[in-house]
Order: sequence, then structure tokens, then C-alpha cells
Amino acid sequence: MKLEAMRCLVAILRSMGDWMNKQLRIPDPYSTKRFEDVENSPEPGNVSMAIVNGDEPAEGSDSHSEASNEASDVLTIEQRRAYKLELQEGISLFNRKPKKGIEFLIKANKVGDSPEEIAAFLKNASDLNKTLIGDYLGEREDLSLKVMHAYVDSFDFQGMEFDEAIRAFLQGFRLPGEAQKIDRIMEKFAERYCKCNPKAFTSADTAYVLAYSVIMLNTDSHNPMVKNKMSADDFIRNNRGIDDGKDLPEEYLRSLFERISRNEIKMKEDDLSLHQKQSVNSNRILGLDNILNIVIRKRDEDQHMETSDDLIRHMQEQFKEKARKSKSVYYAATDVVILRFMIEVCWAPMLAAFSVPLDQSDDEVVIALCLEGFRYAIHVTAVMSMKTHRDAFVTSLAKFTSLHSPADIKQKNIYAIKAIVTIADEDGNYLREAWEHILTCVSRFEHLHLLGEGAPPDATFFAFPQDESEKSKQAKSTNLPVLNKKGPGKIQYAAASVMRGSYDGAGIGGNSAGAVTSEQVDNLVSNLNMLEQVGSSEMNRIFTRSQKLNSEAIIDFVKALCKVSMEELRSTSDPRVFSLTKIVEIAHYNMNRIRLVWSSIWHVLSNFFVTIGCYENLSIAIFAMDSLRQLSMKFLEREELANYNFQNEFMKPFVIVMRKSSAVEIRELIIRCVSQMVLSRVNNVKSGWKSMFMVFATAAYDNHKNIVLLAFEIMEKIIRDYFPYITETETTTFTDCVNCLVAFTNSRYNKDISLNAIAFLRFCAAKLAEGDLGSSSKKKEKENGKVSPSSPHKGKDGRQENGELIDKDDHLYFWFPLLAGLSELSFDPRPEIRKNALELLFETLRNHGHLFSLPLWERVFESVLFPIFDYVRHGIDPAGGDSNEEGIVNDMDELDQDAWLYETCTLALQLVVDLFVNFYNTVHPLLRKVLSLLISFIKRPHQSLAGIGTAAFVRLMSNAGDLFSEEKWLEVGYSLKEAANATLPDFSCVVSGDNMAGTNEHALNSQGNEASAGSDTSQGGSESLRTQHIYASLSEAKCRAAVQLLLIQAMMEIYNMHRTHLSAKNTLVLYEAIHDVASHAYRINIDSPLQSKLQEFGPMIQTQDPPLLRLENEAYQFCLTLLQNLILDRPPRYEEVEVESHLVDLCQEVLLFYIETARSGQTSETSPEEQSQWLIPSVSGKRRELASRAPLIVATLQAICSLGDTLFEKNLVQFFPLLASLISCEHGSNEVQVALSDMLSSSVGPVLLRSC
Repeated sequence: MKLEAMRCLVAILRSMGDWMNKQLRIPDPYSTKRFEDVENSPEPGNVSMAIVNGDEPAEGSDSHSEASNEASDVLTIEQRRAYKLELQEGISLFNRKPKKGIEFLIKANKVGDSPEEIAAFLKNASDLNKTLIGDYLGEREDLSLKVMHAYVDSFDFQGMEFDEAIRAFLQGFRLPGEAQKIDRIMEKFAERYCKCNPKAFTSADTAYVLAYSVIMLNTDSHNPMVKNKMSADDFIRNNRGIDDGKDLPEEYLRSLFERISRNEIKMKEDDLSLHQKQSVNSNRILGLDNILNIVIRKRDEDQHMETSDDLIRHMQEQFKEKARKSKSVYYAATDVVILRFMIEVCWAPMLAAFSVPLDQSDDEVVIALCLEGFRYAIHVTAVMSMKTHRDAFVTSLAKFTSLHSPADIKQKNIYAIKAIVTIADEDGNYLREAWEHILTCVSRFEHLHLLGEGAPPDATFFAFPQDESEKSKQAKSTNLPVLNKKGPGKIQYAAASVMRGSYDGAGIGGNSAGAVTSEQVDNLVSNLNMLEQVGSSEMNRIFTRSQKLNSEAIIDFVKALCKVSMEELRSTSDPRVFSLTKIVEIAHYNMNRIRLVWSSIWHVLSNFFVTIGCYENLSIAIFAMDSLRQLSMKFLEREELANYNFQNEFMKPFVIVMRKSSAVEIRELIIRCVSQMVLSRVNNVKSGWKSMFMVFATAAYDNHKNIVLLAFEIMEKIIRDYFPYITETETTTFTDCVNCLVAFTNSRYNKDISLNAIAFLRFCAAKLAEGDLGSSSKKKEKENGKVSPSSPHKGKDGRQENGELIDKDDHLYFWFPLLAGLSELSFDPRPEIRKNALELLFETLRNHGHLFSLPLWERVFESVLFPIFDYVRHGIDPAGGDSNEEGIVNDMDELDQDAWLYETCTLALQLVVDLFVNFYNTVHPLLRKVLSLLISFIKRPHQSLAGIGTAAFVRLMSNAGDLFSEEKWLEVGYSLKEAANATLPDFSCVVSGDNMAGTNEHALNSQGNEASAGSDTSQGGSESLRTQHIYASLSEAKCRAAVQLLLIQAMMEIYNMHRTHLSAKNTLVLYEAIHDVASHAYRINIDSPLQSKLQEFGPMIQTQDPPLLRLENEAYQFCLTLLQNLILDRPPRYEEVEVESHLVDLCQEVLLFYIETARSGQTSETSPEEQSQWLIPSVSGKRRELASRAPLIVATLQAICSLGDTLFEKNLVQFFPLLASLISCEHGSNEVQVALSDMLSSSVGPVLLRSC
């Protein structure tokens, strides 16, 4: 009977498979024409996807309606099933959290959102926890309260006795334990009962009280814990006066008491325990438990059935009885999706039915039936995309091969191995993740096959000893040497695998436990001989036929093979490369697939090769990289069209491993592999150049000198011999080449490499300027009579298609990396490299700048030229106290900062100015940015930098000033004004700070010998820091004063050079800038407290007294010169009134300042407290100051005299008091007195005589 049952199961699975194949038009796997049909038909495609979507291809328009009806039947079943599953989920949630359960069911549209619909559900639904229903109905929340009212109102108590009504009411739920919840429920019950029976009681209060009394009576009468039971008289006594002050009839109450006492009020059988015991599964929901109960025998029912015939008859009767009573609707099978439901029900029993006999029986008929069942089950579950079920069958079958335990192999295991091979051949398109189990079996089979032949294992070549002890063990091993011998000795090593691992272990690479007996060896010999029944050719066919797999299956196959290979390689004691070699083979077999599929395959293989290439076992990593090289060489045999990127993607593993690998041998191997590709396949390399250059660029930064030298040697050969190939079809590879050369310019190992790389960059610049990118391909097209559509006969800039540039803007992408790389070299610590890089950078710009458009020039200035000076402009922090040449940047410690500052920076700034002048007609819109660069130098609190910036500013004005328009000169004027205002000396820190010397002296005198040493140290340290801060501020102020003197001199030089080109407005802008400097200097000079504190610091700061006297005099002198020249030159837009007003005001200001200075020397400007200590000396110091101011006063008096008669006479009223004061005040020299005498006699006297 068991055999017949087994045949029956196999027949069922076969019929399922045949019907499924017919519906999905899958070729019969047993047909001799199968392989021809598969090869000639379109890709078996995505049958599994069609199954999942429930789609079935229609044969024609006539069958459209039939197909739609079939689909609707399947959809109905699926919808009913889904509805029940979701409903059961909501019920399960209700039985844990009622509120959330109701919310879920409402959102899932299983229950309406009205209280009446929810109440109907609670009343009629099965499997609900009665206790939780009562709890939910007793809640005081608005929805629960409405549901409870609707629930009670759904009962019709008309004509019922009171106890009958309570019995009916409490059938559906259990009263909650909380008194308030019971009160709300019973209150509504009483109201409903009185509404249905208006004449039963006087009011609902009576029913309410009586209901409580009945519940208490029921508990008292039927609870075994209550010892003293309530009597009828007690019950009657408890209910006196409840009917609106009156008593209910005694007969009524006694009758009620007797009914309750005899018959307990209780709800229907509580199904809570049943609910907890039953598992929520699809079988119970679909009502399939009854069917299974028919099939599964129960011990107590079958004890009297002694024979199989009795059991068969019993089962037949059960089926017939079930068929008569069943009210289920049966549907004709029309869609393969129905198979999913059938498999879900019976897959587990079938798996057990096939597995147990296969494990326990050695009968070949039974074994054949079991294996056939496995094959059909895997076929159906695989095609139907039932992952869990498919993997369960495949895993079980793989375990029955016993390849993980070769000592236990029997003939039936050989049959299982053949079944695995057959399944891989027939159902490969549908196995998906199950391929991993099949390929694991193949890997283990090949391992045992090699052991049986006595071939040395892979561990001989790839073993990776972890420590010295393992190395010694390996050296002393007696197994490995005998493998090279023929005869019985070869089994010595193979026997070690007899007692190794389980199916889920790491294969047969573990260690054997205990010694191997001769009996076990003999057994293993026979077992390994049995494996010869399965030929290696059959196993290899799995890989050779991988090219017949469809587009999805081949990707799954590759993923599984990579996983198996990782498992093989992971063993540190017994690594194997079988699957790794097969990966190379299947990549070769499938290389001719369409590009989209091959890209997906290579995405998987690429990640695999990267992982193995970085493997800690160096031998394995080298083997993997060499395998990748073989594939790359094969792939480069295929010609790639222009603008494709697949070669680049194919070679990316080399780049990633080059960057990640810590092994020098691997990195060197990669460089040699790439070198071989270039030398042997240079004609076919297109987008692959990008990855090659990335490999070389990575090598340029390598820590090992040999790798750098080797990579540059190859790079040099590419540039010299194969440069036309680089940009033959992909002009963007030119940028990759440039980036690679830039990387080599940064080489620290060999200066010659850097210099040669710079020379190659010069060559690249020349090629780019000539327009030679892609020239060889253009020549080929011309020879073939073709013209590239991307190369018009004449571009918009008028450049012909003779290899020159087509569009200037298009080459921004190519020029920029080259120029930016040279720019970065300006920071190189090696002077020779810096010099060569700067020369090449500006030589390139000078020679080829005429090809550049304004947008490209903007990019060059912003991102190539200006960044050269970034660290200078921003590196010196004025607040940090950096003075002179210190503090440029922290990251340039290696660089000789002085040499960079005075050589490279100065030269670069001059070259930028010259470049701007040379191409002024194109780049003139960038004037503001260039001025901003120069002004940023002047604004730095660093005298040398300011001097460099000022010199460059003068250089720019002298060379390009004649080209400037009035608007450009206005920009220049405002820039100078900005620089002047930004560099005003600031002595506020000295004035606002404490008197350091006085404070320190007072502190020392007051402390005496009483202060502790620690206190002295703390106080002294704090004062020292403050003093240092003031010294730093004074140094910065001195630096700014020197910068302003440089700036005024530069402005005078610029003005003298281009006086004739400046309009009145531009000259007045300069005047305002210089006047601000002069006014600020005067305010500093007359600040007596400041001068006192400067004297306090003494010679340490070495400032003159007053500190900014020279700056003030030169600034005012220049102001006078500007205004006088304006009156003489009368340039365009000259307004006489405005200029003369400025001149009069300036003369009054200068004279007034002089008079105030002279008078300040006669009195002390200090407070009475300080007068005894700090007095400004008036005899020698003041006379020197007045003598220094004398030339300015003489010039001012001469300017006043030069005014026109009318203007002089008009303003004489304002000047005369000042002149009188000049007569009476003290002078440092007689120059002022002589000039004043001349003025009075020549100008003032005649005016006075005319007025008289």
C-alpha cells in the first residue's frame, strides 16, 4: 500500500507539472526535441513573472473571453483567501488589543465604521475572545459606548421572561470585572428590556436593580466557593421596594429564584482556550483542517483497524461523507496560480513522504519513485516561484547526495547526484537562489573526484598557514607527498575526509576526528569508485550549458557560483579554486550575450573579483587577479564602439583592488596586467583607457618606489607611442590622461619623474591647442569617405575641420584639469618643480590663451590662478599676532616659506598681471576680480605681502592703464580707497588697555614679601600675556602704517603716469581715499594719552613721536597736489566750484591742525594726577614736529595764494584769523614765517589796500 501511495503522490505531482507546462507552454522536459525548441524559441523569459502576475498568454482573439473568465475565477478565489487571511489577522489583533483590532478591521474594510456595523460584527463573528468583547463594550469612550448601545439595541426581548432575556443577552460575551463597566452595560440592558416589555415593570430602575440581583443570585447559587447559599426568602427580602417603592409579586420573585437556582446563567462554551491552542494558518482559515483530519489517522480511532484494507475503506467512507455534507463551491482548474494554493497545503506532507523512504529504504523502486517525486516537486515549485517550498525540496535532495559525508555514500546517493544534475539541466531557468545548493553539490563532487584520482589538492598551492605551528605541521605532513604517487598511497589523504562536516558546514575541508581505520579506508575506496558512475562531463555540462539559460537565470547562476566560490576560498587550511576557475569559464561562455544582460552579469562578477583580489591569502588574490586579466584580454578582443563605457566598467575591479589592496605584490601584478593589455590590445582599447589611467594614478601615490617607477615607465611608453589611440574615439580620456600625469608630478621618490610628467603635460597642452584629439579617427573616416556628424565643416568660431578647435567653450572641460594640476604644483616644496610648473602654466596660457573664450578665462582665473594665492591671502591672521614672515599656513611646514614668498609668489603675481594685460581685450570684464586679488595682498598685515601686492598693482596700472575706460578707472579708484580704509593703523588696544608698566610696578611694590610664590607666578603670567598682546597690536599698527606709506607712494606713481587719462570724478575718488588716511593719521598724532603710553613702552617698539607724522604730511601733500592739478588740468567733467571748495576746505584744515599742534606744546594735555610724571616735552620734540610740518604749511600757503583773485578775496574772511594765529604761534623753522610774510605782502596786502 505504501508503494501505491508513493506512486499516487508522484502521479499527482506529474499531472500538476504536465498541466502547468501545457498552460505556460513550457517544452516537455522528456521530449527529444526539447533542446531544439528551447534554442529556437525566444528566451524562456519571464514565465515566473507571468505566473506571479497571474497572466496567461492568449492564443488569439477567440479565446479572449475564455481567458478573462478563467482569470476572474482565479481572482475570486484569491480575493476570498486574502479576505479571510486579513479578517483573521484583525480578529487575532482584537483578541490582544480590542481597540486596535477594531481600528485595523475598519481600515481594512472588513467592518464598517458605524456603531451598528461594529456591534453586528462583535455579535456574529467567531473566534472573538468573549471576555475582551465585554471589556470593549464596557469602555466609556465615545465609540465604545455607542457600539455597546447598538449591541444591546440589536436584541429583541419582547415576550421574554426576565431571566431568559439575561440569558440571551449574556450568550455573546462575558461581563467585565470592573463594576463601572458592568453598571453601564446593565443600565442599557434594563432600558432595552423595558422598551421591549413596557408593562413588565414600573420603570427601568426596577429592571436595573433586579438585573444586578439576578447576577448576584447566579453567582451565589453556582459558585462552589460560596458556602452559605442564598435562600428564596433572602432573595425576596433583598428585592423589597425596588418597583418604585413597591414590592414585586412574591410569586414572580420565587419563580425567578427557582429558575436561576436550577439553571445557571452562562454564555456559550468559552472558546478562549480553543483559540489559544489553534494556530492561525491558512489551512484552518480555508477550512482544510477537516480534510487533513480525514487523511491523518488518530490512534484511538484506528486501534480496531488491523489491515490496510480496513484503513482504505475507512478513508473512502470519510471522503464520501465529507463530500455529502460539504457546502463548499468547487471550481474547475483554469489558471496555474491555483497550483500555488494546492502546493501550500500539501508540500510538507509530500516532502516527508519522499524524504523518509529515501533515507530509510534501499529498494531501488522506492528510491526511483522518491527521486522522481523530488524532481516533479522542484519543477512545479520552481516554475511557480515558490521560493521557500522550492528550497526545501532542493536542500533535502542535496543532503541525500551525501557528498558532505563521503564515507556514507551508497548507490541511492549516486542516484540523488544524477537527479541533481538532471534538475539543473531541465529547470535551470527557474531555480533562482536554489542554484547555490546545486553548485555546492557540484563543488563537493569535484573535490571527491580529485581525491579519488590522487590529484594534489588546491591547498598544496594556496594554503595559508596562520602561524608558525601550522607552517611546521604543513611541512611535516606525510599526506601531501604521497599524492604524487600512484597506487594505494593516494587514498591516505582522501581518507582524512571520511568523518568530516555536515551538509551545512564548510564542506569537506574540516579536520577528521580520530584515526582512520583500514576498514574505513576500504569503504571510502569503494565509495569513491561509485562516484565514477557520474561522469565529470555531466557535471561540466552544467557550466557549458549556462549560455542557454535565460537572462534572469544566468544572473542567479552567477550569483550562486560566486557564493560557492567564496565558501571554497574562505577555508584557511584547505582553500579551493574550482568554482573560481568555473567563474572564468562561464564568463567566457556568456560574453556574447546582449550588452544589457552581460552588464548585469559583470556587476556580480566585478564585486566578486574585488573581494577576492583584496583577500588576505596572497596566493588566492594573485590567482584571482590573473583570472581577471585573462577575462579582460578576452573581452578586449571585442571592438567597442565610440561613446560606450563598458570597457571602463569591465576594468574597474583592477582600479578598486589597486586602491584597497595592502599587498605590494598584488598592486605590482595589476600594473603589469594593465601593461600587457595596452601592449597587446591597444587597437581595441576605448573607454578602458579611463580605468587604466586610474590604475596608474593610484600607483603614482603608492608608498613603494618600485611601483611608482614601474607605473610611470608604462605611462611614458603610452604617451610616446600610443597617444593617438588615447583620444581616438573618446576625447574625454584626454582628461584622464592629464589627471594621471598630474598625479605623477607629485611623486616624492624621484624628481625626474615629476619633471618628465610636467614635460608630458606640455606635450598634452600642445596637442590640445592643435585640436589633435580624435584626429586618427577623423582620418579613418575621411579615408572611408565619411564625415563625423559631431564635426561640422565650420564651427561658429570659424575654425575649420582640419584638426583645430571647433568651439572654444567646448574645450573648457579639457583645458581645466591640465591647468589646475599645474596650479597645484605651485605649492610643491621642491623649488625646481615649482619653477617648471609655473613656467609651463603661464607659457601655456600665453601661447594658447587666444583660443580661450571669456567663460573659460573666468574659470581659469577663478579656479586655476587665484587659488595659487589663497593660502597667502587667508593664511596670515591679523588677529593672531602674526608679524613679518611668520604664520603663513600650518600645512606648509615642509616648504621654505620665505623662498615661496619672495620668489614663487612674487613671480606668480607678476605673471598673472602680465597675462591679464596680454589678453585684456578678452578678459577686461575680470578687472574687478584681479583688483580684488591685488587689494587682498595689500590689506594683509604683512609688510612684505603688501609690498608685493602694491608692486603688482603699479605694474598692472603702468601696462594696462592706457587701455582703461573711465568706468574701469573708477573701479581702480574705489579699489584703492578700499585698500586705504582697510589698512588704517589701529592703536585702540594701547589706549583702552591698562598701563602695563605702571600696573606691574605697583603690583610688585604692594605685594612685598607677603605674597606667595604661586600668586606671583599667576599674576606675572597674566600680565605678561596682556603685555605681549599689546606689543603684537603695536607691531601690527606699525606694519599698517608702513603699508599705507607704500600705498600712497603707489597712488602718486599711478597718478603721475596716467594724470591725463583721469577724469575729475576719478581724481576726486583718489582725493577722498588719501584725505581719509591723512585725517586718521592726524587724529592719532594729536592723541596725547596715546603718545604717553607709547613713550611708556619706550624703545621696544621704536616708534617716532608722533607715530604717524610722516604719513600725515605725505597724505596731505598729495591731497594738495591732486586738487591743484585738477584746477590746472580741468579734465572732463570738471566742476570748478566743487574742486575749489575742496581746496579751500583742505587749506583751512591743514592750517588749523598746525595751529592746534603748535599751541598744544605750550600746555600739558595730561590730567593733573599724571602731570608730575608724564609731560609732553615742548622744547626739542615739539620743535622737531613743527619743523616736519613746515613744508606742508608752506605748500598750503602757496596754494592759497594761487587761488584766483575773486576766490581769494571771497575766502579771505575765513583765512585771516588762521593767518593771524600763525603769526603768534611757535614755529619749528623760519620757513613758515618767510612764506607767511610773502603771502601777506603779495596777496593779503593788495586786498586790504583795495578795501580801504
